[in-house]
Formats: sequence, C-alpha cells, structure tokens
Amino acid sequence: MLEDDVARLVFYVVLLVVIGGAMLFELSGRGGQKLRQLLLWVVIFAGVTMGADWYMERTAPRQQVLNNGTRIEIPSGRDGHFHLTAQLNGIPVSFIVDTGATRIALSRNDATAIGLHLDNLRFDGIAVTANGRVSTASVTIDSFAIGDTADRNVTAVVINSELEDSLLGMSYLRRFTRVSFENDMLVLER
Repeated sequence: MLEDDVARLVFYVVLLVVIGGAMLFELSGRGGQKLRQLLLWVVIFAGVTMGADWYMERTAPRQQVLNNGTRIEIPSGRDGHFHLTAQLNGIPVSFIVDTGATRIALSRNDATAIGLHLDNLRFDGIAVTANGRVSTASVTIDSFAIGDTADRNVTAVVINSELEDSLLGMSYLRRFTRVSFENDMLVLER
C-alpha cells in the first residue's frame, strides 16, 4: 500500500468510529448535548475534508497528448513526481517518470496485469536501486502506447521486489527528440 493510501485508510476508519460513536450517543440518549454538538462538528469537518480531497483528486491536471501524439505534457503530481499513464498490451499502466532509471522497470503487479507470467521469467539480472540490489527479469512488451502513438517490442525489466510503482526510465525517454521542463510540467516531444 502507498503512504497516501494508508493515511486515507486511517482517516476513513477514524471517521467511521466518530460517526458510529455519534450514532450510539444519539440512539442511547446518554450523550450530553455539548458532546453531540462537538461530534457533529467533527463529522462536518471530516465530510468537508473528504469532499475537498475528492475534488482535488478529480480536478488535478492530467497528462495530455497533443499534436497527434507528438507532444505529451505531464503535470507534476501532488507528490512532486511526474506520473504518466501508458497502454501496455492494451492495459493502462501508471508510471513514475524516472530519469535516474536506465530502463523501463515494471512492478510485479503491473507485469502480471499486462499478461506476463512471473513463474516463466528468469530473474537473472541485477538492478541497483535506492533500496539496494534487486534481481530483474528482461521482458519484451508487445505494444507500448501513449495516446495514438504506439511502439512495438519495447524492452523492459520486471523488478523482483515489493516495488509498487513502475518506472519509465531513460531507455524509453530516449525515443523522444526533446525532454524538457516547463514550470511544473514535463514535456516529451517526438
């Protein structure tokens, strides 16, 4: 689970406890008026916070594919990373654009989602990551598409670790004639 997912889960559990507690006080008739009012304000605050979080998630800038697929604009995410979604073998996969990564590195979950059978892979390579050395398996992705532009037979590695996010490394970024930053936007052009 990602840190944001854990925080969100904790928030929802606390919200459930507060709402459940408020209902118990109300139904049992034992809760004092001030306590009920306090709980009501906590529930209102939690609801507004959830609504704001939902709104920010839905209205956040998303990647855009422009000029018949020759220009891709990727806004900086809330975490400061650039997140790109591509279609691998027809399946949407979310990547973190990582100029420090040599190759495309797929998480085990994403590799399985696009139809690779992990039991059939040979994890005989090594990658050095921020978390140390991990074994890798070389694979070929039949179709790697961003918008209407598709590349065929793209090489990548599957990381044999608990990596949650797939990484879009330099082996793919080199396919673009221009990789630049414009304010909080990563721009890829072919």
